[in-house]
Amino acid sequence: MGQENWTVVTTFVLLGLSPAREVQLILFFLFLLFYTVILPGNVLIILTVWGDPRLGSPMYFLLANLAFLDICYCSVTPPKMLADFFSRRKTISYMGCMAQIFFLHLLGAAEAFLLLTMAYDRYVAVCQPLRYTSMVSRGVCWALVGASWAGGFIHAIILVGLIAQLPFCGPNVLDNFFCDVPQVIKLACTDTALVEILTFSNNGLVILLCFLLLLVSYSLLLLKLRACAPRGQSKVASTCITHIIVVFVMFVPAIYIYCLPFRAVPLEKVVAVLHTVVFPLTNPMIYTLRNKEVKSAMRRMVGRYGSWGRELSK
Repeated sequence: MGQENWTVVTTFVLLGLSPAREVQLILFFLFLLFYTVILPGNVLIILTVWGDPRLGSPMYFLLANLAFLDICYCSVTPPKMLADFFSRRKTISYMGCMAQIFFLHLLGAAEAFLLLTMAYDRYVAVCQPLRYTSMVSRGVCWALVGASWAGGFIHAIILVGLIAQLPFCGPNVLDNFFCDVPQVIKLACTDTALVEILTFSNNGLVILLCFLLLLVSYSLLLLKLRACAPRGQSKVASTCITHIIVVFVMFVPAIYIYCLPFRAVPLEKVVAVLHTVVFPLTNPMIYTLRNKEVKSAMRRMVGRYGSWGRELSK
């Protein structure tokens, strides 16, 4: 097709999760219920960590940042998905599509790097306890969180740069409920083999390497704990196991979606929903449910604000 005959695509059509109206309404209420229950829980985690001086250790500082990242991550695609349940024709502009891809991968990569930071925190706590306060000070934590965001930005800007230079002249239908790299690349009216290889190198390999690094680091930590004295060992081991659970919850769906870039995978929409909508908001909750200090601090904060409310109402 000659370039003079191209019709530049300005909007993409999203097929959504299901064409059946009844299914769409059921999914809308399910996701809305999920958000009204889980989202305030993540906000409560942030307020609790920042408002309770007993949770001043780097581990809780990083947990609050994880909750903030997950809230931001779940603000990229779900709001439009919920609105599209009531739209007969689900569309997104070209610029909106690029913005979705950018923020989705910015926040996703930043979270992956933040989990590496949390693994570093646990490594120092177990293997270098006497140097913990100097090696994982608040300044170091801020620097590592900033580096996580910077790494996510670089990752996302490279992806968007690779996609933005592709010509789109139709078709413009995406078999998904949001814009993502594999589906968008397939719509380009040019040979995309090189771009697919580059996006896989930037996307799939980064995910896989982070996943393997995290697994190796926590496996070494658990082996180290087995050789330590039993006192305090169970608490640290429980924290490491919690981190491993979150690593699997986050990375396994991402590997399934992005590490097979040259062909469609079964149940891709279902896995995408879990990866972008459900799991991110549950990650901080997994930490909280297995952490007595955070649960106690939450009860103190809720009780404190509850007593203030009763005093004001008198």
